Amino acid sequence: MTHSGKKKTILFVCATGIATSTVVAEKTMDFLHEHGLDANYTQTNVASLPEYDQKDADLIVATTNVPYETEIPVIRALPLITGIGADKVLEDIKKHIEE
Repeated sequence: MTHSGKKKTILFVCATGIATSTVVAEKTMDFLHEHGLDANYTQTNVASLPEYDQKDADLIVATTNVPYETEIPVIRALPLITGIGADKVLEDIKKHIEE
């Protein structure tokens, strides 16, 4: 399933929309670029999530619990902060961007 060549958009989410989401965004975007992939991205805080829907983002990468139902797939990205299991998280993100 492709979006007619449209770049995917990742929404990075943390409690404040600033701290951990910035770290995770940098790690993720570096990883994607190393694999020849490009994506748009936005950062927000978890409280703002209900304002977003599938037309705004293809994937949510969250370092905090997402307490809402959302149509956008959510990847839990805490391993990118702790370093434990980070490779699997990056591979999961990559799969979503390649779809």
